Amino acid sequence: MRIIAGKARRLQLKTIPGLDTRPTTDRVKETLFNMLNPYLAGCHFLDLFAGSGQIGLEAASRGAEKVVFVENSRNAAACIEENIRFTKLEDCCTLLVRDAATAVQRMQGQEVFDVVFMDPPYGKGQESDILQALGASGIIHEHTIVVVECSLGMDLSYATEFGFQITKEKTYKTNQHIFLRFTG
Repeated sequence: MRIIAGKARRLQLKTIPGLDTRPTTDRVKETLFNMLNPYLAGCHFLDLFAGSGQIGLEAASRGAEKVVFVENSRNAAACIEENIRFTKLEDCCTLLVRDAATAVQRMQGQEVFDVVFMDPPYGKGQESDILQALGASGIIHEHTIVVVECSLGMDLSYATEFGFQITKEKTYKTNQHIFLRFTG
């Protein structure tokens, strides 16, 4: 696992041992960032369920002004801290060690994000809770792009109830990215 582009290009990242996380493959990450690239320069990027931090670090390497990582696992958080130091991206990265819903609620009134990426554990239904929290939080605006990495076949059509519109879906062999726009 490595940073693909930008100022930290080619740097290898550490991963968390075990099966608790699913690192995004380089091919999928490259496709994702080709779609996100027009929005990254100077953006504020929120990486929920950050795992090893590779998605947020890729955003920081490609020009995001600020990246906030949210991770509940202490082992994963330690890995993120190590990867932030190794990539020398400390000046634009912040790590919050808590569950995603609590983090979204606590950031209310402090921060507004342009891009939100979330990759919750598959099959636990956390997407709904987080989208509802985001929609009510005030930490996103009408131009915020929310990307949900989820299992194949996941239906997020209910997101309209929380003020989101699906704008794009990209399917891969084992998962998909669903792009949402906050409509308020």
